[in-house]
Amino acid sequence: MLKVQSLNIRYADRTIVSDFSLDVNEGEVVSIIGPNGSGKSTILKAVSRMIPCVSGRVCIADQEIRSLSTKQVSQMLCMLCQKNVSPSDMTVEELVGYGRIPHKKWYERLDAEDYKVVHWALEQTGMMEFKDRLIVSLSGGEAQKAWLAMALAQRPKVLLLDEPTTYLDIAHQLEVLELVRRLNRELKLTVIMVLHDLNHASAYSDRVCVIKNGDKHVFGKPKDVFTMELIRSVYGVETEIQQMPESASPRIHVLKKVL
Repeated sequence: MLKVQSLNIRYADRTIVSDFSLDVNEGEVVSIIGPNGSGKSTILKAVSRMIPCVSGRVCIADQEIRSLSTKQVSQMLCMLCQKNVSPSDMTVEELVGYGRIPHKKWYERLDAEDYKVVHWALEQTGMMEFKDRLIVSLSGGEAQKAWLAMALAQRPKVLLLDEPTTYLDIAHQLEVLELVRRLNRELKLTVIMVLHDLNHASAYSDRVCVIKNGDKHVFGKPKDVFTMELIRSVYGVETEIQQMPESASPRIHVLKKVL
């Protein structure tokens, strides 16, 4: 579904991401993890064409995105950033309606079919009862679900999420991740998300990609990726890894920083 080949990204004279490749299957959830400043968010921005790359290729459904128009890319891929901003007078329904823009000509208004998709997206995310509320009046968790509804209304093949649990309390973090996982399973939506919490990455991902200093360190299933040795090497902390008999997702307990 999504193939990233030999991606190189530089800012000024500094290499941020070096020879990065990733092959994500259709309907898969992949989490990208790594220390601060390792290039995780930069990779998502390059994949979504928000920033240029020095070299490399990004393909969605065997189509190279640099050969596509912005509108064509937006019909296939949607990215939600760490902090998404909307006008203070915008309602939830209006926000979700913007997800239909890639499917319209510049002079066209939303029609009945578009509003069917908008209301479907609101139902999928449990936000229908909030459709007339202002975005600024929502809690952090509600606002994140509103943005997810907007992304769904876009009907992309691939959803990119940059730290979707940032600024949320524990309960809302789990609520958003459970929603993302449900949408992935029910809609066969391919999801690539940047996460900081290793246990979240373990529990909600089919595969995990570990980045360190702009390089891909390892890529595989959570049970294969999360070892004490790898976490010590990448994060500089000692851990205990608890294998959960009821799932293939290990639980990570951080003990102390390596001296």
